[in-house]
Amino acid sequence: MQKWGNFTCKCTVLDLYSRKVVGWSMKPTLAREIVLDALLMAIWRRKPKHRVLVHSDQGSQYGSDDWQRFCRHHNLDLSMSRKGNCWDNAVAESFFGSLKKERIKKRVYKTRDLARADVFDYIEVFYNRTRRHSHLGGVSPEAFEAASL
Repeated sequence: MQKWGNFTCKCTVLDLYSRKVVGWSMKPTLAREIVLDALLMAIWRRKPKHRVLVHSDQGSQYGSDDWQRFCRHHNLDLSMSRKGNCWDNAVAESFFGSLKKERIKKRVYKTRDLARADVFDYIEVFYNRTRRHSHLGGVSPEAFEAASL
C-alpha cells in the first residue's frame, strides 16, 4: 500500500508467480476498505479453488477484524512482513517504484478521477499486458501466464 501526499492512497494485490497486478484499489484515506476492495478484485478475477497465501505489511488495515474475517471466509492464509523489514514486501515495493518512476512522477492530477484513470491505464493496459520484466525472462505478466498454461 502506498500513500502519496494528501491526494490518494493505493493498494495492490500482486501474483508473485507472474508479477501480475490482480487486484488494486485507490481511496482518499488508508481506511480498511482500501485493502478489502483490492483483495476482493483479486478474488473475483482469480476465483481461487485452493487455499491462497496473502502477504502484507503490518499496516493497521491488515490487523482489522474485518480483514481477518474476510480472509477466513475466502480461505486465505495470512502472512505479514517482519517489523521494519522492507525486503519482505520487495515485490510490492518494486511495483510502486515502477509506477512512480514510469507514470506518475512529475504529473499533477486535477482530480482523483483523473489520477485513478491514469493508474488504471498503467496497471491494466501497460503493466500487466506490455511491460517486460527481467524476472519473467523479458515478457509481460500476461504473456508469462499465457506461456505457463
